[in-house]
Amino acid sequence: MAVTRGRTKSVTMADVAEACGLAISTVSRALKNPDRVSESTRDLVLRTARELGYGQSPRPADVRDPGNSIALMLPNLANPYVLDLIRGSQGQAQAAGYHYQLVNFMESVQLEADFLRALSSAAGGIVLSSPRSANAVLQEAAGKVPLVAINRAVPGVPCVVVDSSAGLANAVEHLAGLRHTRIAYVHGPPTSWSDQYRFRAIRAAVNRHGMSCAELGPFYPSLQTGSAAADAVLLSGATAAIFFNDVLALGALTRFADRDVAVPGDISVIGCDDVFGTTFSSPPLTTVTAPGEIIGRAATDVLITNMTGTTPVQKVERFTAHLTLRQTTGPARS
Repeated sequence: MAVTRGRTKSVTMADVAEACGLAISTVSRALKNPDRVSESTRDLVLRTARELGYGQSPRPADVRDPGNSIALMLPNLANPYVLDLIRGSQGQAQAAGYHYQLVNFMESVQLEADFLRALSSAAGGIVLSSPRSANAVLQEAAGKVPLVAINRAVPGVPCVVVDSSAGLANAVEHLAGLRHTRIAYVHGPPTSWSDQYRFRAIRAAVNRHGMSCAELGPFYPSLQTGSAAADAVLLSGATAAIFFNDVLALGALTRFADRDVAVPGDISVIGCDDVFGTTFSSPPLTTVTAPGEIIGRAATDVLITNMTGTTPVQKVERFTAHLTLRQTTGPARS
């Protein structure tokens, strides 16, 4: 381990990736899901990580120095998906000896900007999940403090994003195979980059299969608004719906049950993210699975590299989401 600014610098995942000549995402899979890489790649990564001392605990940082802390900014603590992000991000930060701050800007563009300004002098670096502010605001913040964005591609700012296009294309193909010809997409917040990215992927797949798609919303992602979204889906005439995230989809399932609408007999439902609770909803939710913990860890690893290294990492790191079939999709009703 190296010493930086009077404190021990932990070996990061980016250090291991550079030594192996591999992408950070490949190294992450080898360490967290070794069965998803080849045996030779796994052996190379594990040997290199061991030689570099990756994962060893550094000397604790001085709590009085703001530069020894990392802040994770989140738009909505009500979404269970952030639990995976927090687990991965906090684990990586603490393994590197950093103190950790958690900030909720509650889907407010103004609060997000205020926190970015405050944390530029109160934290050594920021991981910003699903930012809502304009690119110029984020670029200005990145010029003052090391910043990594999650699920938002911002020119000049390092980013870690979920590439859900393949998973959503498979979701539409799955519905087409079940003879659905009209589906609905339930939008999330209008300022969400992920929402627009997901809808573009769905629209392209719908067009390829000669289907039609009703756009509904936007809806704030909560169980309560999921209930309202369910009513909108029924009014749209769609026989299947893809929701911006699982929270909206789970709220809709409750509303469908209250209205005696059978899932999937009357309406098929697909969510996004695969949060805690989707496996024991009634029925278990078909969804597009994103590796939240790995994403939180990778984003924080890039941030630590930029906080301690001489050559900043500026690239966009992408992790692929995939369709997970459960019991909320079935053949279109006659």
